[in-house]
Amino acid sequence: MLRLCRAAVCLRTLSAACLGTSGKLPRRLMSTERKKQILLKVHGEANCGIAEIQMNRPHAKNSLGKVFVDEMYETLDILRYDESVRVVIIKSNVKGVFCAGADLKERAQMTDSEVDHFVQRLRSLMDGIASLPMPTIAAVEGYALGGGLELALACDLRVAASSAKMGLIETTRGLFPGAGGSQRLPRCIGTGRAKELIFTGRQIDGQEAYSFGLVNHAVPQNDEGDAAYQRAVALAEEIVPQAPIAVKMSKVAINRGTEVDIASGMAIERMCYSLNIPTKDRREGMAAFIEKRPPKFIGK
Repeated sequence: MLRLCRAAVCLRTLSAACLGTSGKLPRRLMSTERKKQILLKVHGEANCGIAEIQMNRPHAKNSLGKVFVDEMYETLDILRYDESVRVVIIKSNVKGVFCAGADLKERAQMTDSEVDHFVQRLRSLMDGIASLPMPTIAAVEGYALGGGLELALACDLRVAASSAKMGLIETTRGLFPGAGGSQRLPRCIGTGRAKELIFTGRQIDGQEAYSFGLVNHAVPQNDEGDAAYQRAVALAEEIVPQAPIAVKMSKVAINRGTEVDIASGMAIERMCYSLNIPTKDRREGMAAFIEKRPPKFIGK
């Protein structure tokens, strides 16, 4: 069934602007939508539960400029309250690059106080990605550098092409990771390796990133240049059939629990579990097990 949904992908492509009551983009917005730097695409009309955030700023290699960041915020606001979306994939529409990081040309025109404010806005953006209630998957095909890697680190899961290039290269530009990288990378791969990569500004490929534990999967690139995306979709399709509330509570328990001591983590787990007990999906899961049939979860 999910494979049929996957075949129906692209039936609805949305910008961060709201749809009309017909469910279609108004004609007057068609030309504007093509110029959007962030696109939101929902898989199929059968509510497959997978949505994509597509980065679409080719002339600047998806660098994190003001408009790009504003549109990303708008898109997150749409997704945060959409209960039909069970997994979000973040990908690039620009061949050979995921996200090149900060827009240094734009940054050079800012005063010191403006830089401080904008980087704080970037930090909050990454927190917004990390706090989406549903699982998120970054599909990294090409370069994910600086803020681009910080964006991928804000996702729950990462899939990379073996040929992808990743690194927190800020020290080579007189900077250091300021949009969450100095905190998320050590939590992901350990303090020693994180310090080495940040101090040197080194770039690593997808296979090395996999060996470090930076990505969940590294896959050989295909002729179409979308191997990581295809693997991300397959991973999303494994998540979609599972009980949505249980998955969301798992995310909360893991994210909050890993930031505290084990006793506090157990208390967080208990709180999340208690919220899952009265759900219809939990009762459906038990009934399906007893009746020896696949469960049909509805997210309630």
